[in-house]
Amino acid sequence: MAVNLQAPDPADLHPVRGVRLGVAQAGIRKADRTDLLLVALDPGASVAGVFTRNRFCAAPVLVAKEHLGAGKPVRALVVNTGVANAGTGEPGIARARETCRDAARLLGCDAAQVLPFSTGVIMEPLPADKIAAALPRCVAGLAESRWSEAATAIMTTDTVPKAASRRVRAGDASIVVTGIAKGAGMIHPDMATMLAFVALDAPIAPALLRRMVERVAAASFNRITVDGDTSTNDAFIVVATGKAAQAIESERDPRFASVYEGLEDVSKRLAQAIVRDGEGATKFITVRVEQGADAAECDRVAYAIAHSPLVKTAFFASDPNLGRILAAIGYAGIADLDVSRVDLYLDDVLVAKGGARAAGYCEEDGQRVMKKPEIAVRVALGRGTAGTELWTCDLSHGYVSINADYRS
Repeated sequence: MAVNLQAPDPADLHPVRGVRLGVAQAGIRKADRTDLLLVALDPGASVAGVFTRNRFCAAPVLVAKEHLGAGKPVRALVVNTGVANAGTGEPGIARARETCRDAARLLGCDAAQVLPFSTGVIMEPLPADKIAAALPRCVAGLAESRWSEAATAIMTTDTVPKAASRRVRAGDASIVVTGIAKGAGMIHPDMATMLAFVALDAPIAPALLRRMVERVAAASFNRITVDGDTSTNDAFIVVATGKAAQAIESERDPRFASVYEGLEDVSKRLAQAIVRDGEGATKFITVRVEQGADAAECDRVAYAIAHSPLVKTAFFASDPNLGRILAAIGYAGIADLDVSRVDLYLDDVLVAKGGARAAGYCEEDGQRVMKKPEIAVRVALGRGTAGTELWTCDLSHGYVSINADYRS
């Protein structure tokens, strides 16, 4: 049950010149579901990405990073769902490489020009033979218009496919930015299990694109958390096909700002869609912390609130037991925090002033806000001018059921 989130209308997803997508049913884990995606890129595309920092990172993460680092132009992405190919040792790496070779043979490129991605159950062997058998069907169906089907193909516990698209003006050119993502649980920064792929037809120099991806990730996919678990497989990949205009080489280019804004906007919409579809979620919660001494301490406070099971279950119950939020602020790790300067708001309701219950606060006002599907928590620390914002969800019975039954 996603929070104010619907499946995207395929008509709203603009094709990106130089990107073709094909999907197939490979039977990787379950029969009769689309579980394989092939993304073919025209020559000349720039590709950059950021990946999970989990030390148990999956075999496809290792291979994708290696292939990106080899310096050869990327010509394809292969994404499977059902099996994560994580915790699979050297055989898992060999099977990820095998998938790259199979795709490369069909597309007429080098295996090092293919990036593999997987999501699903950890510690199960990747059925590379099933992927190899289904890849020709992906190739046969390659088309620029299949973004909606691609979003469906990469889902695991997602209830809604996630895709976003927009056009921006960059000088005389019209730039298209379109992306898809998957994720509903095991969501926490470094990266946010999530995968995200965004393409634009702007011509971005490779070095600049790498900086853009890191900056965009910091503002989007590293601003979300569902359960505090960092996945083994997270990846965020951006493709710039260069079909729209002359190359943008630096941030000083007058076209850069609008292109960057479009990329960040699509990425934020995808990131927030992941939280709205958080496993069992019934509430979408924005946590803002302001008046901090620096951004790092604001982040600590925001994540303490967002990760607290007591806070998250109170939101699920629409119970304004808001002392739980004050407790989370207190244990966030700011040793010299002066609680007498801390204010807490729930939407427009002042809950605590100077570290204590606000004189005008009544529980009916708190409950009025808590019953809403979208809620903003705002904390003013009274220590400086730094601030942060992140997005999370509540913790329901549904989350426990989904994860208890995940492999059944």
